[in-house]
Amino acid sequence: MTTTLNGASAPADVREVAEKLTAAGVRYAAISFVDMHGKPKAKMVPLAHLAQAANGSEMFTGAALDGVPQDVNDDEVAPHPDLDGVIVMPFNREIAWFPGDLWIGDSPFESCSRQILKRVTADAATLGYTFKLGIETEFFLLSDQSGAPQPASPDDNLDKPCYDLRGMLHNFGVVDDIVSAMNELGWDVYSFDHEDGNGQFETDFTYTNAVSMADRFVFFRMMVGEIARKHGLFASWMPKPFADRTGSGAHYNMSLADADGVNLFASTDDPRGCGLSRLGYQFIAGVLRHAPAICAVIAPTVNSYKRLVKQGSMSGLTWAPIFACYGDNNRTNMLRIPRGGGRVECRAADSANNPYLGAALMLAAGLEGIREGLDPGEPNRDNLYRLSELDLIERGITWLPRSLGEAIDALEADPLVRNVFGPVMSEAFIAEKKLEWDSYNAHVSSWESERYLRFF
Repeated sequence: MTTTLNGASAPADVREVAEKLTAAGVRYAAISFVDMHGKPKAKMVPLAHLAQAANGSEMFTGAALDGVPQDVNDDEVAPHPDLDGVIVMPFNREIAWFPGDLWIGDSPFESCSRQILKRVTADAATLGYTFKLGIETEFFLLSDQSGAPQPASPDDNLDKPCYDLRGMLHNFGVVDDIVSAMNELGWDVYSFDHEDGNGQFETDFTYTNAVSMADRFVFFRMMVGEIARKHGLFASWMPKPFADRTGSGAHYNMSLADADGVNLFASTDDPRGCGLSRLGYQFIAGVLRHAPAICAVIAPTVNSYKRLVKQGSMSGLTWAPIFACYGDNNRTNMLRIPRGGGRVECRAADSANNPYLGAALMLAAGLEGIREGLDPGEPNRDNLYRLSELDLIERGITWLPRSLGEAIDALEADPLVRNVFGPVMSEAFIAEKKLEWDSYNAHVSSWESERYLRFF
């Protein structure tokens, strides 16, 4: 059944969505997609033109964007909005945000991040699996009114601020606005806290299918920034903004479900004692096989690798993984099976990642482990930070990349990446990140000037 909306032939579902949004006071639709970095791009469309937008009327020149691999002579790309994924912006209820899949002409655009994830989830569906994903959101709320970024409440400057109630209460207004917005959207926040850096916070909310979770993470970063701005603050998703504090992760919590929603990673008779099924261990083994390449996508910046250290210019340890290995509730592993089992947590992902690309590569690696019946060996239960190099060698534990350069080399050498991203996106991603790494290496930092300018 179709109807007419502003002179265009519109499917009934478009009409229904438009009517509901109009009744809710919405005036505009943001037809959105993400670039290579996971940053949302959009055109604003009056709600009366939603029908045309649903048919791909809004065109974008990919060559004008950072991370949409096109040449200037290519046809324009157009996002087709996901009508089921619509979100009315809690911070501006006159606008509805639609996540979209990029098309070029009558065909899906192969290098669209969301399409890449959907291709891999469709592959999982052929095996009877639905990829379930939860992402823990860590971020800093900062002020730059004094000229330099500092915590939102600068009086809170503790050596160990983790879980600090006073720091939470001093920022409760802005954090409550964020959590209330999340619950308004039906995301079901079950906890939030002050994290290990002054002005750093985390929210935890219910998992869902991977595509929807990636949509939510992209929207969440934008929403937190807009809410912070209303409080005279800004939100930072930089993985490691302060050398003397821990960084912001975006831990992936992953499982596979069957057609009835039953968790296929859960086990009550796991001989290894982690509460994980054989399928879950095979998934882990696949991820570990490709861990160095995966790091380039889930820890995608120069700054990311200043988070993935055991200990830096700070008191205590970082809690971040530095080895490609897995274990039980032990947080020193890249992959952790939290107490109770039934899921796998990847701790290497940080808050700057593109969740569509990260989830796609993670799932593809896990499916490879399942198809090939791989086994990851026994879980690591002790503090891996304290192992010697000889201990690591004896256990077969390898280091994760220690720089973006190392990670990009691994990404370029891993054929799985080309298979998942497609040749155009894989080459564009590698080229973009090589340029970032080269630019960083050519930059003369203040540390270098302070150390060497008058050294000799």
